[in-house]
Amino acid sequence: MDINFNKNEDHNKLLVSDLKNKLVKVKLGGGEKRIKKHHAKGKMTARERVNYLLDSKKKSIEIGAFAGEDMYAEHGGCPSGGVVVKMGYIQGKQCIVVANDATVKAGAWFPITGKKNLRAQEIAIENKLPIIYLVDSAGVYLPMQDEIFPDKEHFGRIFRNNAVMSSMGITQISAIMGSCVAGGAYLPIMSDEAIIVDKTASIFLAGSYLVKAAIGESIDNETLGGATTHCEISGVTDYKATDDKDALDKIKRIVDKIGDYDKAGFNRNEPKKPKENPEDIYGILPRSRADQYDMKEIIKRLVDNSEFDEYKEDYGKSIITAYARIDGWAVGIIANQRTLVKTKKGEMQFGGVIYNDSADKSTRFIANCNQKKIPLVFLQDVTGFMVGSKSEHSGIIKDGAKMVNAVSNSVVPKFTIVLGNSYGAGNYAMCGKAYDPRLIAAWPSAELAVMSGNSAAKVLLQIETASLKKKGETITKEKEDELFNKIKARYDNQVSPYYAAARIWTDAVIDPLDTRTWISMGIEAANHAPIEKQFNMGVLQV
Repeated sequence: MDINFNKNEDHNKLLVSDLKNKLVKVKLGGGEKRIKKHHAKGKMTARERVNYLLDSKKKSIEIGAFAGEDMYAEHGGCPSGGVVVKMGYIQGKQCIVVANDATVKAGAWFPITGKKNLRAQEIAIENKLPIIYLVDSAGVYLPMQDEIFPDKEHFGRIFRNNAVMSSMGITQISAIMGSCVAGGAYLPIMSDEAIIVDKTASIFLAGSYLVKAAIGESIDNETLGGATTHCEISGVTDYKATDDKDALDKIKRIVDKIGDYDKAGFNRNEPKKPKENPEDIYGILPRSRADQYDMKEIIKRLVDNSEFDEYKEDYGKSIITAYARIDGWAVGIIANQRTLVKTKKGEMQFGGVIYNDSADKSTRFIANCNQKKIPLVFLQDVTGFMVGSKSEHSGIIKDGAKMVNAVSNSVVPKFTIVLGNSYGAGNYAMCGKAYDPRLIAAWPSAELAVMSGNSAAKVLLQIETASLKKKGETITKEKEDELFNKIKARYDNQVSPYYAAARIWTDAVIDPLDTRTWISMGIEAANHAPIEKQFNMGVLQV
């Protein structure tokens, strides 16, 4: 091991340590005081409910843990978007679990809460996974109702998805474990089966105060919409539970009886661990974004037996295309090569840049994987497509368009891991969020933006200084440096992987050592949904 490896290792382990510390804070939800109040009511927290429900001896992954991070400060914040979403196993069956966190504004829905719930439903729909809702919410957060209520991807889309999933035969089970009011009351009752906890849970379109104001009727919430009312009088709910654990145990027994599913048929062999030590990733991945490294060394530490078969190894070297296995699953890997490589013609290609030949190779490889029914894994560390007269005259736009077309029309499931840079059109071609990866996660070393903070700051500085000069202001070197640093600091904050995760541009920021788990569980989920379309790139210029 050289000194540079050790410095990289220290840097990346500090990033992972920071990630873990952030997760500890996020998992407190609304804070320890509110958790104690929640417990005092005889209720489990959202995370306690999810952990009790999921099989403890099997792995799970959390979607959107950083949703809402550093957002809504003027409203007191919304840790984890006020809702916990996990993909895991209940009685051995893979499921999505969605649990309102009532320690955060009584489980009220912020705009990011709606977006996160829709993402959970999207994952369930794409993969035909059973979805479990643990409902404990005061409904829409009224001070921000205009940002969550009326639009297509707002609150109402949740119930529309309930109906669509029902028609698709996707199992939906709800447990009403606290407040469930107004429009939010439709979600559990549009599920296949609904459980309600006695005394601590209630469900109604309008609470007792609103009923009094609207029609003058005096009634308490328990009589209006408690467990006894809905299990014995209205028939709205299907099961009465004595407490949270009883409700969760009922869900376990229901899920245990769900029949087997039709499989997509993705190829899987006996899983094997990488021969190369995965922890070496910390030392291989450079601490400086300007430094080069060999992406093949990263791949060796992600794939079974550290073995892969490279497709067109000597052509289009700025992208690696290879067949491999991850946790036994056959995968097609498309990864940006971050070393300076030499072509057969003696030309040098910069690492992380997509050239004509690498775009062409990737398009062919994507088509091959679709023909063979092999899921695709994109490892992003990309600065964009090559620019300049030579590339333009060679038709880089056309070759890039072909690659984007292939990614867009791919029918096999796609999974994206952002290792380093994810800039500009490179993000699109390498299956960014807009291109429907089944799961997309970032390492703590990732950056997502139109361009790097340094490049963006230079461009924005030129615009800013030109504007000031037009106003007759003199720009000194000190003033220019001050402006540059101010612009770069703002932009650097926006390229952070946590900024992206807060807005659910990615599903998570993860420890690199968890990458195999994310991809394996993602492919297992995708195997629930047989492919119903043929790969077709349509009409494009060739």
